[in-house]
Amino acid sequence: MLTILALASVILLGIVPQQSEAIVIYTGWERHALVGSDIRLSCSFFSWRWTSDDVTFSWSYRADGARDSISVFHYAGGSPYVDNKGPFRDRLEFVGNPGRRDGSILLKNLDYGDNGTFTCDAKNPPDIVGRASSVRLLVFEKVPIQAGVITGAIIGAVLGLLVLVVVIYYLMRFLVARRVFNLSVSKHGKKGKGKEGSQQRQVPVLSIGDPSKLKAAASEKKKQESRKDKK
Repeated sequence: MLTILALASVILLGIVPQQSEAIVIYTGWERHALVGSDIRLSCSFFSWRWTSDDVTFSWSYRADGARDSISVFHYAGGSPYVDNKGPFRDRLEFVGNPGRRDGSILLKNLDYGDNGTFTCDAKNPPDIVGRASSVRLLVFEKVPIQAGVITGAIIGAVLGLLVLVVVIYYLMRFLVARRVFNLSVSKHGKKGKGKEGSQQRQVPVLSIGDPSKLKAAASEKKKQESRKDKK
């Protein structure tokens, strides 16, 4: 009886379809582009499953000020489909790689009217539950400087200033140490020259001798000469 119940449980579990798991979709948050240029809008996903042969990607577009979104691109069954009536029918190209979970598209020859929100949705059966991701496109005649660029420039300037201060500090220390060394060398050099000069001045004094002794020797010589004359 227990064997029959176990077999029945295995059969029922095999019949019941596996529950789909969540899929996470990624796009950029905001993209800036120039009028007349091309831009790539990236879309990828994370799934615990292997990439299915039935993977699909869908892109929709909602213009600024519009309420409803329109479908502009769909990938299914290994083939891309571009909407033939929308604003991007001649300016949209699929540049993704579904095998690598990439559903990116390329928009060409942008205009001010292309400003809006693009939404990407992906399915990787049996993972079909997930929230679509959106990216906003802003088209300018000149791309504005983003806050991140300004912040990076400020940080770079501060770091550069700190490096300059450190370099100046060590340069000043080197110059001061060099000045002290030169003064020390010149001071010792003057002392050595003074000793040599004193020694040189003492040499003739030693060669001449003591004046009193010389005077006594001269008087003794005179006495001897006078004695010789008397004889």
